[in-house]
Amino acid sequence: MTRVGFIGLGSQGGPLARRIVEEGFPLTIWARRPASVEPFRDTAAAVASTPAELGAASDIVGICVVADADVEDVLLRSDGVLAGMPPGGIVAIHSTIHPDTCERLADAAATHGVAVVDAPVSGGGGAATDRKLLVMVGGDGEHVDRCRAVFETFGNPVIHLGPLGSGQMAKLMNNFLFTAQVGVALDTFSFADELGVDRSALAQVLANGSGGSRAATILAFTDFDLSGIRQVAASLLRKDVGLMLDVARGKGAAEPTSLVELAERTLVTLAEPGEEVG
Repeated sequence: MTRVGFIGLGSQGGPLARRIVEEGFPLTIWARRPASVEPFRDTAAAVASTPAELGAASDIVGICVVADADVEDVLLRSDGVLAGMPPGGIVAIHSTIHPDTCERLADAAATHGVAVVDAPVSGGGGAATDRKLLVMVGGDGEHVDRCRAVFETFGNPVIHLGPLGSGQMAKLMNNFLFTAQVGVALDTFSFADELGVDRSALAQVLANGSGGSRAATILAFTDFDLSGIRQVAASLLRKDVGLMLDVARGKGAAEPTSLVELAERTLVTLAEPGEEVG
């Protein structure tokens, strides 16, 4: 079977890696912190001592770390994945990063005979466990096809959007719109309060009505407590909104003013007291 390596075993990547090994793929994992690999002691996963060792043991390597610099580090450092991965391998970037970073990394990987696809995901660890994660893929069709069986261990749908970087573009647009929709949902529930409409009852209406959104559902599910979003998602949404606007400027695209304003208001609302939002 295809040998798989995986780096990035956090709240999102951990469930992906577990689904891969539970489906029977030979899996090798690596993490900066030993505690991150402990949850896999009850699986058949092997633990590599370096990213290069993981690369040498893998036909496909999934990367699900936080930011552009983290992806670059685990791939390009002296003992990085590319230092060990044999020609013919594929790196699948599940992290949400700038499309230009994908291009740079693909150029570096090509010198080792390794291909890169971008495959950011949406839906959270629970969706991965249920095999319902959305996987947005960009890259050469042949390379995507080689990865599909691995992606389908945790993803449905798995959507091939086009050339390298296309998956990142779709993910950034998704997160940008979600951030704006959080602002819309917050305003909607505040408006309901002023009108004397019970917000919990309204949430049930929106969950089944045409005016609903995923953001409104999440807020209602958390009993309108923003602390969870602040702790888990606020910094990531800020990063992704910044990336989306940078991509738009780079392409000379007109920014959708109303969505930008809503997204920026959301980020201000989610900021911790005293935190500056640029």
